[in-house]
Amino acid sequence: MSVQPHSDTASYVADDPETALKYAIQHVRGDDRVQIVEGVIEPLSPTWGHEKAADKIRNQIAPVVSKLGCVAGSGNLDLPGSTNWYVPDVAVVPEELAEARALLPDQTLLVVEVTSDSNGDTDRIVKRRRYAEYRAPLYLLVDRQERTCTLYSEPGDLGYTEVHGPHPFGTPIRLPEPFDLELDTSEF
Repeated sequence: MSVQPHSDTASYVADDPETALKYAIQHVRGDDRVQIVEGVIEPLSPTWGHEKAADKIRNQIAPVVSKLGCVAGSGNLDLPGSTNWYVPDVAVVPEELAEARALLPDQTLLVVEVTSDSNGDTDRIVKRRRYAEYRAPLYLLVDRQERTCTLYSEPGDLGYTEVHGPHPFGTPIRLPEPFDLELDTSEF
């Protein structure tokens, strides 16, 4: 995978369906955000409970993120060569890459997805597989329906080779280097 951010001025080729689809969702009018999961355009409309879990994680990792010279947010992640364009609930990326329109999963330090009733299986199965394939080093799944957290690490061609969990909410989750901290999951 590339270590350079995607250009904001990537060429648009009308006969390339992947490029056309990804171009289109980046030009949706209004405040609506959308992602593409396996070729299906999905509008993002998280609930307040969903946002609460993501916010609790951002607040806990903020001091380490700052020390690492990184940014935590929910920016675009492109998966080139596929019909996927994700907007994770939280991603930690190096500050120098934060101006790009989209990054690749292997440019992140951590990706967090918080499940909703409408997308739980997508986060549990599809995104977990794709994040491993595109080498996101750490994938934290906060499953609000199951009330568990699972940390995936060591991405490979067949998925993540290290799995810690699922652990019930309330069990501290250890984020390894470069974070080296325990997440309090009791308020998710």
